[in-house]
Amino acid sequence: MNSRPPIITLDGPAGSGKSTTAREVARRLGFRHLDSGALYRALTFALLTSGTPEEDWPELPRKDFDRFHIWLRPEGPRFEVLLGERVLTDELRTPEVTAKVSPLSALPAVREWLLDAQRQAGREGGLVADGRDMGTVVFPNAEVKIYLTADLRERAFRRFLERSGTEPSDAELTLEAGKIQERDERDSSRVFAPLKKAPGAIEVDTSFLSFEAQVQVIIDHVKSLTER
Repeated sequence: MNSRPPIITLDGPAGSGKSTTAREVARRLGFRHLDSGALYRALTFALLTSGTPEEDWPELPRKDFDRFHIWLRPEGPRFEVLLGERVLTDELRTPEVTAKVSPLSALPAVREWLLDAQRQAGREGGLVADGRDMGTVVFPNAEVKIYLTADLRERAFRRFLERSGTEPSDAELTLEAGKIQERDERDSSRVFAPLKKAPGAIEVDTSFLSFEAQVQVIIDHVKSLTER
């Protein structure tokens, strides 16, 4: 039996509830939560503020990213994301970063560069990690793998509500769904670390589940798989 606490991965498309669910699951289990997307957002922010032309990003070698010194620091139940000695918070959620993070995260050099930081976060176990390749690439030997999904329009509704604080109109919902579908296709079709259900992952459709219900479903799966 493994002596360290387990690693739990939550993968899935945009708007499926990965980050909020992972954060709450981690809190209830007394684990740390790793929001892998925050690392990609940090690098996006660093590139934008450095003045590096966006058209040059696909050609940048891995070693070029070292100059930014992006790293994770354990802080209670989570990890802070730092750029040098600067803790990044609101900077990670600006419209500019949100618009550029998806194409940047598809670059193999970027995913390879951030791989070590993510694995270091899980070296002692006791981790709930959410993203798009946590169970397939970053932690392929994780003890518990979950794949969250939901109906496209439900995901669009959630994402719009989260961002604006108001419910979308039909036109706004259609527009948001189109954006998410475009990202789904981009994430699923990329050559390196595409979005897909990991072998052995348990799929949880959150379309008609309350937040409490989807958290409890995952907690129950964790207990059934780790308390044998």
